[in-house]
Amino acid sequence: MKVVSKKLRDSARGQECALRFYGICNRNPETTVLAHVPCGQKGMGMKGPDYMACFACSSCHDLLDGRARNAFDGTRVAVDWRDVIRAVAETQAYWIGQGLMKVQGVAA
Repeated sequence: MKVVSKKLRDSARGQECALRFYGICNRNPETTVLAHVPCGQKGMGMKGPDYMACFACSSCHDLLDGRARNAFDGTRVAVDWRDVIRAVAETQAYWIGQGLMKVQGVAA
């Protein structure tokens, strides 16, 4: 099921970057957007569901989407997927805390 949520997307505005890729992150909350992670439901011109996403500054978002290049030789910079899993977890914890995402069976 495709989940698109204006509230989840808008929640990224002004947030700190959750990816924080070492040596890449610009740490500027003014550039933060909801960055969708590759999860088998993403392709050219398609985004994954909004719950498979995290808060990312413009620099980290570029790396996640494969747009970041090494300044010395133009090769792609490798993504540390441990950072991506942590960032999605941090973002989802924020959403749960804000009441934007609910988990059934959990006492409030």
